[in-house]
Amino acid sequence: MTGIERTPGVCGGAACIAGTRIAVWVLEGYRRLGWTESKMLASYPTLRAPDLVRAWAYADANRAEIDEEIRRNDAA
Repeated sequence: MTGIERTPGVCGGAACIAGTRIAVWVLEGYRRLGWTESKMLASYPTLRAPDLVRAWAYADANRAEIDEEIRRNDAA
């Protein structure tokens, strides 16, 4: 998916916003906790609204992967 990339050695190879170390599973986790998009954008100054659109599309299309990443990181 354009705007989402996996880079070996970066964030454990998790899907991230292109050119960043911001993992999609992290953003999805915040969304599940009730964070607003405004709060996410304020918390990550390099993040832009279109990045969130791409993150949500990726999370929706890869639900099992994202759920597993969140579960694995919650257990750590």
